[in-house]
Amino acid sequence: MLSDPLFLFAALACGIVAVILLMGISQFGKGDVESSKRSNTFMKWRLVAQFIAVAAILLFVLIRGNGG
Repeated sequence: MLSDPLFLFAALACGIVAVILLMGISQFGKGDVESSKRSNTFMKWRLVAQFIAVAAILLFVLIRGNGG
């Protein structure tokens, strides 16, 4: 499975989502307006990255799954 490019892409996409999430959460505690805007931007990017990650996982299961 580690040699499957689709699996590697899905795993990388999940890692990117985690990094963006941590970057957004790190901005919450700062308290100023600029940090709040930055946090909001990170969370918007997280939604896009999460959609791509979920789509990649579903595609992997659909293509590589045994079907039951």
